[in-house]
Amino acid sequence: MIGLEYILGLYNMQHIELADKLGIKKQNINLWIKGKQNISKKYLPILEDLFGIDQQYFTKELSEIEKLEIQKEKLKKDLNPVIREHEKKYQLGEINDFEKVPVYDKEEINTMERTIEKAKLISRFKNAMDIVDDNPYIETYKLIVELMEKAQHEVIVQKTIEALAHYLELLPDRVSTGSEQDEFENEIFEVFDDNNF
Repeated sequence: MIGLEYILGLYNMQHIELADKLGIKKQNINLWIKGKQNISKKYLPILEDLFGIDQQYFTKELSEIEKLEIQKEKLKKDLNPVIREHEKKYQLGEINDFEKVPVYDKEEINTMERTIEKAKLISRFKNAMDIVDDNPYIETYKLIVELMEKAQHEVIVQKTIEALAHYLELLPDRVSTGSEQDEFENEIFEVFDDNNF
């Protein structure tokens, strides 16, 4: 489904209504949605202003994460939230570092942000599993899922994962949950080093 079709459905807008707003025929909208004609570049900025959604989304096939991003933008437009504060959160990606993320006065927006973050993590986890067809570490992935299902709230799981992330240099040294964590990591790193890991 291309973005325009999804966005029209989300905003409960009929093709004829959009055509009227753009000053074009309904058939043009139908051709755009069916992919028989590209959306004219002169209408992309108008669509962006009309819906408050980046013009890149109107012409492409949307992923589930992009659909969630569009839903978030619609929620923002509908609820007009105010940023209550900024929370310092660790962000994984090209640059693993802390980032200030907004916390809104409308819980619906905060919930949508968490939903998007979870969807991105699930996508990355799936991509990590799909790196090779016959993944030699499938048993490890099974254990990770088991830990997530049954023990994700155990402190030892959190401490050990953070320690592994530091040991494998996925987390910068300045990112730590405190001196207790640093002590734990020093001890576990000695075990790793003693066993030539």
